[in-house]
Parts: sequence; C-alpha cells; structure tokens
Amino acid sequence: MLTFVGRGWGCARALAPRATGASLLVVPGSRPALTFGAARESWATDRLYSAADLKEKLDMSRFPVENIRNFSIIAHVDHGKSTLADRLLELTGTIDKTKNNKQVLDKLQVERERGITVKAQTASLFHNYEGKQYLLNLIDTPGHVDFSYEVSRSLAACQGVLLVVDANEGIQAQTVANFFLAFEAQLSVIPVINKIDLKNADPERVENQIEKVFDIPSDECIKISAKLGTNVESVLQAVIERIPPPKVHRKNPLRALVFDSTFDHYRGVVANVALFDGVVSKGDKIVSAHTQKTYEVNEVGVLNPNEQPTHKLYAGQVGYLIAGMKDVTEAQIGDTLHLHKQPVEPLPGFKSAKPMVFAGIYPVDQSEYNNLKSAIEKLTLNDSSVTIHRDSSLALGAGWRLGFLGLLHMEVFNQRLEQEYNASVILTTPTVPYKAVLSSSKLIKEYREKEITIINPAQFPDKSKVTEYLEPVVLGTIITPDEYTGKIMMLCQARRAVQKNMMFIDQNRVMLKYLFPLNEIVVDFYDSLKSLSSGYARDKAHSIGKAMCERLKDCLPRQLFEIAIQASIGSKIIARETVKAYRKNVLAKCYGGDITRKMKLLKRQAEGKKKLRKIGNIEVPKDTFIKVLKTQSSK
Repeated sequence: MLTFVGRGWGCARALAPRATGASLLVVPGSRPALTFGAARESWATDRLYSAADLKEKLDMSRFPVENIRNFSIIAHVDHGKSTLADRLLELTGTIDKTKNNKQVLDKLQVERERGITVKAQTASLFHNYEGKQYLLNLIDTPGHVDFSYEVSRSLAACQGVLLVVDANEGIQAQTVANFFLAFEAQLSVIPVINKIDLKNADPERVENQIEKVFDIPSDECIKISAKLGTNVESVLQAVIERIPPPKVHRKNPLRALVFDSTFDHYRGVVANVALFDGVVSKGDKIVSAHTQKTYEVNEVGVLNPNEQPTHKLYAGQVGYLIAGMKDVTEAQIGDTLHLHKQPVEPLPGFKSAKPMVFAGIYPVDQSEYNNLKSAIEKLTLNDSSVTIHRDSSLALGAGWRLGFLGLLHMEVFNQRLEQEYNASVILTTPTVPYKAVLSSSKLIKEYREKEITIINPAQFPDKSKVTEYLEPVVLGTIITPDEYTGKIMMLCQARRAVQKNMMFIDQNRVMLKYLFPLNEIVVDFYDSLKSLSSGYARDKAHSIGKAMCERLKDCLPRQLFEIAIQASIGSKIIARETVKAYRKNVLAKCYGGDITRKMKLLKRQAEGKKKLRKIGNIEVPKDTFIKVLKTQSSK
C-alpha cells in the first residue's frame, strides 16, 4: 500500500546511477472540511434511447447544460472502479446485462491480461430521473500510481468524482493521492464504499477512516456491492444531485479541450474533447491553437461506450472528433480547438508530466528503425506522459531514451509496442535522473548553465568537476497495520528516508509519511515492504558494480589472453572480475629433463600473452550487450 506524492531534489555526496523508477503526485497541505447535500431516496432509471434509435445520429441538443453531469471514478488499485462502471452501464441501459460484462471499458489487450486499467476510458450514459432526461459522461480511470497522469487529465473534463474505497481494505495509499488530485481541481467528491458483500467487510470502520482522513462526514458515504449490483442506483442518484452541471456558454465561439487522443490507420487522429464553449458539427472548419493549422471536421460523436456519431456536440458535453489529422504530431493533448476566424483564449491545458524513470529502447535489427520510430510516435500520441530523446549506442546502434512515470508504466509501454505494433525491441535497465552543480568553467561554458540534468549514466560528469550532486526525492505514503510499524520504520531508515509524519487512521492502522531518495525505493522497495525485511546497506554502488561485472564475465567469450572487467565511479575502481585465458599445455612434449627447459617454455608463453593483451582485439557479440544492459526479468 504505497504511493509517492510530492517531489524535489536533495543533496547527496557521491552517488552511483542505479536502476530505479517512480511516479509523482503533488499534494496540497491543507484539507478543509467538505460537505454535500443529503441524497433523496427516490430514483428511477429508464432507457432514453432504444437500440434502433442509436443506429441513427443522436440529437445532442435535447440535453440542456443543467441536465449534464461529467464525472470520473477514482480509487486505489483493485477497489472495484471498472466493476462499478460496468454496473452503471447496465443500469442506464447502455449495455445489455449479461454475465460476460467484466471490465467493459478496459479495451486494451494489456489491460485484459494484467487485470488493471491503463487508459482512462469515456462513456456517455443516458438516464431518466424524476421525469428529466440526463446525459452522464463517465470516465473510468486507472488506479496505479504510474498512470496518475491519466487521472489528472481526466479530471480536467469533470465537475465531480466517485471516490471508491474497498470495505475490506479501507483507505489505501492511492486513495489518498487520488483524493487530493480531485481536491486540488476543486471537484465535488462522492465517497462510495464498495464490496460490502465480502465476509470481512467493515463499512463502518471505513466510514470513520474517510471522515478522519478526508474530513467528509460519514453519512455522506454510499455503501454498495458493485459485483452484485447492491444499492448501485443510489450512486446514479448522488451523481445527479451532488455533482454540479458544467459552467459553460453555448452562445460563445467554440472552445474545446483535447484531453486524450488515439491514432486510427484509416481515419487519422481521433481526439477526445470536452467542450467548454460553443458548438461543433461535421463540416466546420476548426483551428488548433497549438499548431495554428486548419482542419475540416469529418465526424463528431459520443462514446456509448463505442463511437456513436451525432449531428453536433454542444458546450458541456464530452465526445470525440475526427478532423483529418494524419500526422501524430498535430494532435497535442491539452490543445485548444476553435472555429476558423473565431480565435479564443486557449484553455490552460495540462501540467507536463515529470518522468522519473529513463530507459533506452533500440530496435533488435537496425533495418526496423523507421518502423519502430513510427510505432513510438503513434503510441506516445495515446500516452503523452512518455518523453522521447534520440540516443545512440556503440553496441546497440541508433535508438531513443524514453522517460516514464514508473517501472509498471515502462513495462506496459513495451508490451503495447509488441502487441499493438508488432515491434521487437531491446529495453535497457532503467535509471533515474540526477542533477550536477558544475564547478568547471569549461563545462559551464559547454552546457551553458551551471546546473545540469543527467538522464544517461554515460554522461555522468567526473566528481572533480562538480560542486555537488543532486538526486530526486519523493514524499512516500505508507498505510500499514500497526503491528508492522517498527519493522517498516527500520526498512525506511535503511533506505535513507526521513520521517515527516505519522498518524493513526483508526485503532489498527497507521499512515506513515517519509521523504525518500527516489533511487532507493522504486525497483525493489515494494517487495521489501511486503516481506518486512531489514538490514540493508546504505552504499549500493559496490554491490551493483560487482553484479554488472559478474554478468559481463558470464557473457564474454574467453580469449587467448586474460580480460579484466572493472566497474568504476570516476577514476575509482569499485569492482573487478577476470575472464581467464585459454591456456595451451606447452609442457606436454617435455618428458623429464632439466627444469630450466620447462621454465623457458612457460616464460615464452607468458610473454606471448602479454603481447596479445597489448595488440589483441575483442569482438564482443551483440547479444552480450543485450544480456548485460536489458532489464532483468526479476525486476
């Protein structure tokens, strides 16, 4: 139960780059009390449109702004977000009720295989409540911290959220982080306690946790079982009554925010948009505020949950737009679209994602370079939190150095490249960025700044030319049963963490907050946390260098001369392994005789090997570099 919230840079003396990764969220310091109006008991649900109606283009003008609700579902991993989304789709008649409705909005193969939500997905629900027809735009979001950028972008298109909490597990780390994302965006929060059907469920305990941690009154919580459908209708009622309609103006010129996009091989870029002002329809000429390019709208519609074309989209509504954008660089997430010759003030967009894990990616065969480049560009259109820098390696050839929000984010990106674009790639060991404050005037002139950021270990400057090194630090939140508190505190101290806060959220559970060096926690900290082991050494450079040397020793072919493999930090050697030479038995032809004859032969052999070491070349097989550099499966 771990997340990382907040970020910064701390000072360290002599640091060695190592495999690490994390993702970050910003947490405001204060938590004013939140209050909501009481929910009414009556409810009704009917299909607004029949299946036959949906075959025709929908008339979205039937929904005035006051009858629109835009909301997201947020929660910790495996607390039941996608299951609740399935029940809401069934309850509003958006999909037929069958036993096969599991993770309906999780459309990617990687999501089905891993059982997690990776991409935020949108669905428009039509609902009849107290004689009025409502349009409910639902966005199901990921729960893992590595995909928090998906959550923050989704919240920009919403006015409220459903905060789902497991009735058995209670509040967990990502529950806290996602709540503060919604709080920072000033959204209405509806707490939903899920899985009340479980044997060990304790919804009253979870109510008290929500009231203590989030200052939300316990009587505001809605208790449901998304799996069985118990009391889910109360969630729809609360969405309509507690979440305000969007504040928009339909008579103003068009102003639409692109909050997500995908690439279709036949239609080009499909942009998911939230309309803040105006109206857009097929045939309109629109302009991108980012590129200033003009396009003609080919199709607009809503996701129901599949694409359903409409005549128009109106302010306050969420849908998709296709405008013949054929180049993936033309659709920037956070861009503002407006009508041709009717410029508007661009919307704020999104804060840039701060990647904290970097890894090299190269094609297995250099002839596939252009195909891999195209695949990466199309996939980063759908995942804008990935940063790209061109890179090259003497061993692996031309490639890229990509920045990710965490290790899972990196693994999922690699898996999507293979599954969706049939790309075969080499992924190197991940590292975290460092900063160096330069003391050499020559280097300052070369870099044109005194403080530089290093994302590639090969570019690490010598410490004799550096005043100090800076490493990224994160504020980590750990929620644990109180009997493990002592061991976890020892583990955190072994990872150079500084305790910032400790609070009992109920009688049995403690919330700890620590400031961690990023490179100490991301790769294996969660596994160590689960096993509650202790006694870690603080200086990891020697063990990491020794492991790399041993791995290279096993991979390099033996030669006729001895090969020394060394790991160093600057000029200091911290680890060494030796590949023994092949040795011919030059004494085989000696059957006795004087010892000086044998010594002469051995001396001549030693001189030959010494000469070979000076002039000999080692041809290193390509797979040797791959085995040494690529991410280990255990990580």
